[in-house]
Amino acid sequence: MNEKRKPRCRLVGENGNIFNLVGIASRVLKKAGMREEAKEMQEKVFQSGSYDEALQIIMEYVDVE
Repeated sequence: MNEKRKPRCRLVGENGNIFNLVGIASRVLKKAGMREEAKEMQEKVFQSGSYDEALQIIMEYVDVE
């Protein structure tokens, strides 16, 4: 991923289901005009081997609060 500023994404207090978290992060990225990054993040998350790895990937793309 290039070094664009990461958009802020509120995930604290949300349902921790990884599909829900990816959906929220994806919407934030798309709203910030980062459609390609949203698609790339989703693909990486769904190929990840664990919940923790998936969360780390999400945090590479958005600034989680």
